[in-house]
Amino acid sequence: RPSGATPRRLPANAPDLTAYRAAVADLLVEVGALADATSTRARQVLIDERLREPALAAVLDATPQGLIGARETLLLEMARYQPNERTSARDLTALVRIYLLSRIDVLWWQDAPTFVTDDQVNGSPDLVDLEWLRRRDLLRFRYQEQPSTIVGRAARGLRRRLRPDATPRTAGLLFRRARREVVAMLNDLGREFAAAAPPATPPLWVTSLVRSTEHQYRLRRLGYAAMLPSGHCLGYSMDVELDWYERFGAREALAELLLARQEAGDLNVIDEGQAWHLCLAPTARRRLRRAYEAEMGV
Repeated sequence: RPSGATPRRLPANAPDLTAYRAAVADLLVEVGALADATSTRARQVLIDERLREPALAAVLDATPQGLIGARETLLLEMARYQPNERTSARDLTALVRIYLLSRIDVLWWQDAPTFVTDDQVNGSPDLVDLEWLRRRDLLRFRYQEQPSTIVGRAARGLRRRLRPDATPRTAGLLFRRARREVVAMLNDLGREFAAAAPPATPPLWVTSLVRSTEHQYRLRRLGYAAMLPSGHCLGYSMDVELDWYERFGAREALAELLLARQEAGDLNVIDEGQAWHLCLAPTARRRLRRAYEAEMGV
C-alpha cells in the first residue's frame, strides 16, 4: 500500500450492494437525461444530491476516499471526459456507471497492497506466470500478450488484416501474471462457458488482468477509462471479452453466466461494452485458493 493510504474501518453491517447497484441504475437514467454540454451545472447538482442518498452513501463512505472524496473524483472525471475510440466509457452515462460500480472493488479490497510499479508486478511472489500454466494445459481460458517490439506489432497488424475476426480486437496483456485465486475463478468460468455455449464456440477470452498503478496512468494518458484506485492494481480484477462472441451466438450465454456469479456473491460485474470488468469477492478467495491448489497439484 502506498504511504499515507489508510483504509477506512468497514461498518459492522456490510453495505447492501444490491441496493447500491439499483441506486446507481436509477442515477444513470437521470444522468442520461442531462447528457448535453449545457447541462454541466445540473449534472453537478444531481451528483451532489444523489450520492448522499443512503444506498449510495453507505458504500462510498466505506471506501478509503470516503463519500466526499468519491464525489470530488467523479465530478473531476466527468469534467475531464473526452469521448474517443479507445475508452470503454462511450458517453458520460457509461463513465458514471463504470466509476460508481468499480467502487465496489475498492470497498472489498481496500486492505490489499497496491502494485504501484511494473517491477512490483513482475517480481511479486503472489502472482503466477500464465504462460507456464498454459504450456502445461492448465488454463481453461485464452489470452494474448501485447507485442513488445515493432516487428511483433507489425505481425499482429498483418494477422488482423488477413483474419479480422479470428480473435477479439484487444491490445492484449502487458503482464501475463495473475493471482492464483483469479486463475481458479477464470478456469471455473471457462468450464461453465464451454458447457453453456453453442458448439464450436472459442474458449473464454481474457483481455486484461493485473496492472500496476504506473501502467494505469499510461492507459489514462492514452484515453482509456482506467479508474483510480482500481481493482486491477490490487490484482483481483479481470476483463473478459463479450462482443466477439456475438458472431458465435454465445454472448448472451456468457453474460448470463457472469451475472449469475454476481448474484451468487462471487463477483462484481461491470458492463463496459466490448469487454466486461469482473472483480473477485473476498468471500470467494479461500475457496478459490483451495481450488487452485487442488487443480494444480500444489
